This record gives sequence, C-alpha cells and structure tokens, in this order.
Amino acid sequence: MSTAKKMPPLNPRDLAGIDDLLSDEEKAIRATVRTVCEKTVDPYVAEWFEAGELTDVRELAREFGRNGFLGMHLEGYDCPGMSATAYGLACLELEASDSGIRSLVSVQGSLAMFAIHRWGSEEQKQQWLPNMAAGEAIGCFGLTEPDHGSDPASMRTRARRDGDDWVLDGRKMWITNGSVADVAVVWAQTDEGIRGFVVPTDTPGFSANTIKHKMSLRASVTSELVLDGVRLPADAVFPEVIGLKGPLSCLNEARYGIVWGAMGAARSSLEAAIDYSKEREQFGKPIGGFQLTQAKLADMELEYVKGVLLALHLGRRKDAGTVRPEQISLGKLNNVREAMEICRTARTILGANGISLEYPVIRHANNLESVLTYEGTVEMHTLVVGQALTGLPAFR
Repeated sequence: MSTAKKMPPLNPRDLAGIDDLLSDEEKAIRATVRTVCEKTVDPYVAEWFEAGELTDVRELAREFGRNGFLGMHLEGYDCPGMSATAYGLACLELEASDSGIRSLVSVQGSLAMFAIHRWGSEEQKQQWLPNMAAGEAIGCFGLTEPDHGSDPASMRTRARRDGDDWVLDGRKMWITNGSVADVAVVWAQTDEGIRGFVVPTDTPGFSANTIKHKMSLRASVTSELVLDGVRLPADAVFPEVIGLKGPLSCLNEARYGIVWGAMGAARSSLEAAIDYSKEREQFGKPIGGFQLTQAKLADMELEYVKGVLLALHLGRRKDAGTVRPEQISLGKLNNVREAMEICRTARTILGANGISLEYPVIRHANNLESVLTYEGTVEMHTLVVGQALTGLPAFR
C-alpha cells in the first residue's frame, strides 16, 4: 500500500520548482552573491545610476574578489575554478542588482581575465591573473571601435613591429572599466592578422576618457581608449592566437553570462511588480486582484521561467563541454528580448511609479537597452540562428 508524499508548500518565488534542479553548492554560491549584493550594491545603486557614476569601484572590485566572484569559472592562478552553472547563477544575482554591476564582473572575468587565461603566455598569466582575481587589478577589453562594432575584422587599430618592440595606434570605444583599468587587453591589426596585446594602462601613449551622458548602464564605467604610439615589449602580444578566433572566443564567454544575467533584471522587475500589485489599491481592492493584472503577471512569470530553464540547460552543456556558440546566441537573443518585455510590462503595473528610481524597474529597462546591443547585437545573433537553421550565411 502506497502513501501519498506530503508536498511542501508552493513557493511563489519559484513557481516551477527550478531550485530542485540545482545542487546544494550551487544554491549556496547563489545565496552568497545575493548577500554580498544586498550589502554592497542594492542600498546605493539607484544613487549611482542617478549620478551616472559608479563610486568606490575599486573597493567594490576588492569585495567581489574576496568573495571569489572575479574569474570564478577559471582554473588556477588563484581563480576559484567554479562551474559554468555556478557562474551563471552569480551573473543572475549580480544583474538582479544592476546590469552595470554584472558588466563589471563579466568584463573582468569573462573578457579580460579569460583572454589572458586562454591565450596569454605563462608570464602574462602569472603577472596579472592573481591580482585580477583578488580585485586588486582591474581589466578591460578593447575590441569595439568608433566605426567598427559588429564587424571587428575591419578594425583600424594597428600594431606594427619596431625592432623587438610593438607600437600600437588606434581608438577603442564603449569599453567597460576602461578609465579605471590597470590592464587592457587590446586587439589590433598586424601584418600577420589580428592579434591581442596585454597593455598596462600606465604605458606612455595610453589614455582612457570616461564617456558621459549615458541613459543606460549609468552605474558602470564606460570609456574610450586612445592608443597613441603605445610602445610595448615583444612579450606583450598573445603568443599564438592570430585572427578573430581570439576575441570571438572571449565574447562567447561574456554572452553566456548575459543569458543568465538578463533573467536577473527580469526577476527583479517581476518581483517589484508582484509586490506592488498586492499593495496598490484602486477601486477598493489591490490591483493584483484584477484579471488584467494577473494576466500580465502570469505572462511575465512564464517567460522568466522559460528563460531561466534555457540558461540552466546551456550551463549544463557548458559544464559538459558540449555547448556551441550558436546555442549561446540563441540564449542571448531570447533572454534579453524577453527580459526587456518583462520590464516594460512591470512598468505598466507600477503605473507612474514605474518610472521612479524608488523602484528598480525603469533602471533595469534602460540598462537592458545596452545589454541588447553589446556582446553582439540582436541583428547579429538573429543571423547566427538563421544560418544555423538554413546553412546559409546572410551577414552580407
């Protein structure tokens, strides 16, 4: 005779029971990131966004380093060596606080540190990775240029040999962490093809100008890099990788974090809408008791659950070594788009309060406009998916 298993109470914050798919270690890592963000980011991020300035960025980086958030999915060199899924869960929690905060961690770990870890010499790794993992050194990633974003093969930044040295000239644009970085990974044209260089930012000829007047990612340092006769020793270049394989491998790492991170912005906005709908009264009862509001909340929850399940599926594939770049494009294309729609719908539930920084919704909505574009525009990822479906490239 069988006995019915007593079901635990339904958790409305995890309606689909996704937590059952996570290990205890993964949930503990997620909880740590949330605790740190609640202490160091959430009380201040609206002020940072309004001021358009991420204050105490170095102390924030050191705090993240102490807790193992920087380069957390990399092995060795004082990096934590956690799983891709654990890193994804961290990205979700970081972006639930703010996309700019997740960008700080993502550019540090998935772009600058990953580039050195994957393509750098042993000397470059030993010199930079331990300090970057600790948050004592901040990195940036110089690929995008003022006139060349989606087509990096046409970049104009050039590196030429001069005796045993390299000399770099050019400009890079929309570079996260640029004006606070201690080291820049810079990609440049050479006579041999595109190559990557590890550039200490105190090198003569290197300068970084903070970009102002942004209406998105305001709690993030965004810069223009200027390289004017930057002279580097022969061993500043990545020793083996030539061509777009180098920078594109790094971008794929960052895109994976966005697949998760976008769902953090979505969750924050969804939770704000749910809480508001239970408190705001119109026509004699909370607006959450009206059918149209419940329909909005249900649709938002559906897309959030599907997005997290897709991110988790890609995370498991990444941990197994079977994820493909086309699958990462599928995840970024879907999850950023659906996160934007969730934020916009949440704004309608909050009404006029939805545009106030007293709530996180408009901040997330504005930030996601940037997330939609960086690490590959929506158009590029659409064409990647289209080519995967048809076998026909349509980029030109």
